[in-house]
Amino acid sequence: MNDQGMQTVLDYLTHVPAWYLATTDEHDGGQPRVRPFSFAAIENGRLWFSTSKDKDVYRELLANPKFELCSWWIGHGWLVMSGVADAVSDEVRTAGFEHMVALGEGHDSPDDGRLTYFSVKSARARIDDIDGSSREIAWE
Repeated sequence: MNDQGMQTVLDYLTHVPAWYLATTDEHDGGQPRVRPFSFAAIENGRLWFSTSKDKDVYRELLANPKFELCSWWIGHGWLVMSGVADAVSDEVRTAGFEHMVALGEGHDSPDDGRLTYFSVKSARARIDDIDGSSREIAWE
């Protein structure tokens, strides 16, 4: 994704209280699962999100890293993005830890082994609006 496209996606994920990530639960016959997220960051030219290793979403992304997410930013339309969760990274650990603790999650430190971070690859995104218009987000 080019820098402007990545910033557009980040804006849609950080200007709302929650955005929603869908995964597939292979342990339940491929049942789709959707849950709210609120942390996203850009680091080293990649978009990142965070979860805890003790959550089902972590297990689901390891089994099938394909996901789709959606965010509705009032007055701006909604973002729909599909992609693949890539390797876990420690690069955004402090910001993710501070965000999770502010939400009330009980993590001991940025090095809490339960916290994990995924970057996004092979992504496609678009912005849709209530008037039926749609525009693709530029990717490279």
